[in-house]
Amino acid sequence: MFVHNKRLQYTVRVSAPNPGLANLLLEQFGGPQGELAAACRYFTQAVSEDDPGRKDMLFDIATEELSHLEIIGSIVAMLNKGAKGQLAEAVESEAELYRSLTEGGNDSHTTALLYGGGPALTNSAGVPWTAAYIDTIGEPTADLRSNIAAEARAKIVYERLINVTDDPGIKEALGFLMTREIAHQKSFEKALHSIQPNFPQGKLPGVPEFTSVYFNMSKGDDIRGPWNEGGDWKFVEDPQPAVDGGDGLATVGVTEADVEVLQAMASRTASDVNADPTTGADLGAGQATTAK
Repeated sequence: MFVHNKRLQYTVRVSAPNPGLANLLLEQFGGPQGELAAACRYFTQAVSEDDPGRKDMLFDIATEELSHLEIIGSIVAMLNKGAKGQLAEAVESEAELYRSLTEGGNDSHTTALLYGGGPALTNSAGVPWTAAYIDTIGEPTADLRSNIAAEARAKIVYERLINVTDDPGIKEALGFLMTREIAHQKSFEKALHSIQPNFPQGKLPGVPEFTSVYFNMSKGDDIRGPWNEGGDWKFVEDPQPAVDGGDGLATVGVTEADVEVLQAMASRTASDVNADPTTGADLGAGQATTAK
């Protein structure tokens, strides 16, 4: 059961409306790194989680992400306050209204015009939110790593949003949200490492002969480091197919009847290497032969 408290988790203080900034903030409302995506990701993980500690943590963080969605939505709504009234009541001339809506060079039609000044479940380019942002796979050692990466990406987006506003109240609120991304990363990482072992992910081990092999597949200016040397790494300078020792060809076992059918199809569709007919490409290029 969810019970909503009408007070925000963090106080929102917006100095003045700014539709352009409102549009940019939609990245954290309905974007891939945003708060709704995070809430849905952690909530779906929590529902299926069997470990009581991880289940509690995931529900707590999922619920907090919803509170962050409310903060971002409130900031967007406050930044669009002037535009909302102007759009609804048409108190300005057309030119002045358009200028105010696109203040700062940002295309704010999504929040200001289409949604009447309210926060929309889109990113800043107007792309609708999608459940495809949720990458839960049902294996804690994989999902927790994905969660850590998601929080890291969200922190970077908040940093960038902080850098594009000079409103002290908004900077403060975004700084709080950015900091909570750090706290969540710490929780997820601690939870990950409370599972021992947690690498490789899942139950099955890797094939030993390939687990610690680095294939040098990109030639020129090869850089060596801890990702491909030292420890038990085996560096293969010039990997040749097939690395398993086979011939590198694809084969399949089929019935005798299928063999006959496949051979008939291959014969019917075989290329004649000696044919050189005039084609549409030749005709379009003005290379048609003259009829006699």
